[in-house]
Amino acid sequence: MAPTILVVDDEPRLGEVLAAALAERGFEAVAVGDAAAALDHCEGNAVDAVLTDLRMPGSSGRDLLHSLQKTRPDLPVIIMTAYATVRGAVDLVKEGAFDYVAKPFDMDDVVATLERALKIRAVVGENARLRRELEGRYRFDNLIGESEPFRDMLRQVTDVAASRATVLLQGESGTGKELVARAIHYNSPRRDMPFVAVNCAAIPEQLIESELFGHIKGAFTGATGPREGRFTAADGGTLFLDEIADMPLAVQAKVLRAIQEQSFEPLGSSKSVKVDVRVVAATHKDLQKAITAGSFRADLYYRLAVFPIHLPALRERSGDIPLLAAHFLTRAAHDMGKRIVGLSADAEAALLRYAWPGNIRELQNCMERAAIVTRGDLVNAADILMFGAEEPHAAADAPRSLPNDLDAEIARIERDFVLAALKETGGVQARAAERLGVSERSLWHRIKKFAIKIDKQAGTDHD
Repeated sequence: MAPTILVVDDEPRLGEVLAAALAERGFEAVAVGDAAAALDHCEGNAVDAVLTDLRMPGSSGRDLLHSLQKTRPDLPVIIMTAYATVRGAVDLVKEGAFDYVAKPFDMDDVVATLERALKIRAVVGENARLRRELEGRYRFDNLIGESEPFRDMLRQVTDVAASRATVLLQGESGTGKELVARAIHYNSPRRDMPFVAVNCAAIPEQLIESELFGHIKGAFTGATGPREGRFTAADGGTLFLDEIADMPLAVQAKVLRAIQEQSFEPLGSSKSVKVDVRVVAATHKDLQKAITAGSFRADLYYRLAVFPIHLPALRERSGDIPLLAAHFLTRAAHDMGKRIVGLSADAEAALLRYAWPGNIRELQNCMERAAIVTRGDLVNAADILMFGAEEPHAAADAPRSLPNDLDAEIARIERDFVLAALKETGGVQARAAERLGVSERSLWHRIKKFAIKIDKQAGTDHD
């Protein structure tokens, strides 16, 4: 769709000619005769840029600019002016006009100015959209849950976000530590500055110092040029050190100093670099045990644990499972273009019976897989059990009094899937496990659970 340009000039003939010339260049163009008409048009119509004369009876181009800055601050305004009043147009650029063109002007210059204004407007608009999306994604109310363990964690996150305190996030893998770290950052005064994440376990020991602090040319073999480290990249913002327990002891001392002094020396350099970085660290390991074992520095632990936050495992907040499952299912269905309205009662019951060793990450993956295999508009237990990773166990605080007939029905569906896979694969358990999307160990547990006897010669299975 062609961009729409509003031409504002008190000389009707000039405005019409200019609008016609713009239309020949591929724009949609509308001409009006004064500032009041321009404001009226902008209220109810799509306008991508305004080209206005500076001097007009009544309200001037300056008045129109100031009015649009209040009602349409995203709208670029280009001033048309005679050579004699160029100084006034320059002043208007300082006041917020995008640019000016001097009469008599060349249409190529006008078109080039408009295209530049529209391109910059598009970039600014996209950046604003991404910022809204990013801030929306990490708002506290998008951390989903209603259980008391979750609410307790959320209160701590809310309390610490606005401070400068170092935060230590502790919890099992898959509990959402990076999501919480981002929520802290994007709800802090540093939200407009960088958020830089580093997985300490994923970086080779010989490279992690350079990765964090950078290096100068010639610092080591292969250092053909200087490189900026993650502390520098996070200057003014937040540095998220995930899996901090896996950081080598030799690097821990330098990290401690960087946090305390807000300065460090790049690898191979004797010159200090000053930074302003807030550190949020995370681990699924017991740092107290690591200190006792001599693999983690006690002084670094105390510096990181200024404000420790425990992220509850999913089994500790099982009341949130239906909410989270519905959220992940809706998102997955939307991404796949499928209409899935929710979970059936038997599917929800199956989710509540499972211990979720992989926590929220495992639940998200489970819902994505369920969205793939679901044929109707409801996810049933069979859609989940087909891809179940391990045998379900009762969660710590999950409901204990499911109806016997529902238990039997879930077991029957699960058994039927196992039998069908074994029959299809001629009783070869490795292939059957692959067909079901489970581990061989998980399949073996189910075969034992349902007392299934395998007849490989017949390719069928009998009780």
